[in-house]
Amino acid sequence: MPLPFLAADRDSPGSPPDRPLPHYGADDHWRRPYRPGPWRVAISALTLLIAAYLLLSALIIALAGAPAGATVTLTTAALAIAFALRLLRIGVWVSPRGLRRVGMLRTRTLRWREIARVRTVQQPVQWLSLPRSVQGQALQIERRRGEPLRVLLTTHSADFLGRPEAFDRAADVLEAWAAEHS
Repeated sequence: MPLPFLAADRDSPGSPPDRPLPHYGADDHWRRPYRPGPWRVAISALTLLIAAYLLLSALIIALAGAPAGATVTLTTAALAIAFALRLLRIGVWVSPRGLRRVGMLRTRTLRWREIARVRTVQQPVQWLSLPRSVQGQALQIERRRGEPLRVLLTTHSADFLGRPEAFDRAADVLEAWAAEHS
């Protein structure tokens, strides 16, 4: 079963790391130029494991004759599954139309013509999105007009912690997409 949200198409053998991803015929084909990191996948897997226990609990509670408790437990399991799937979708996605930043609760899409420059800078970044800051690299977007955007990717995020070469490849691909389409 293909899981396109987990695989970066550009990781095929023999493809240079800084080449933009190939285009498909449809302009609506969004793809992530990197793989989700082990921290993000581990948290999602743990959440799905808890959801499996909750589903089993809901079945036992329903068989015991407490439909209200089973409904609450089933709803909690459904929320846990939705959380795990959304956690796997978080990240930066690109297409010929623009750049999309998917967050837990909000998604923001920018057309390439709205982006002036995408660049990598050395600055303090949050460690795993916690309040603690450490020195690292960040990928920033400079817009042609409007307020500045939050940092797209960092070397200490859940996708790139302990994988600096993956950050460099993802930053190169995003910069190449921006240069090609801006």
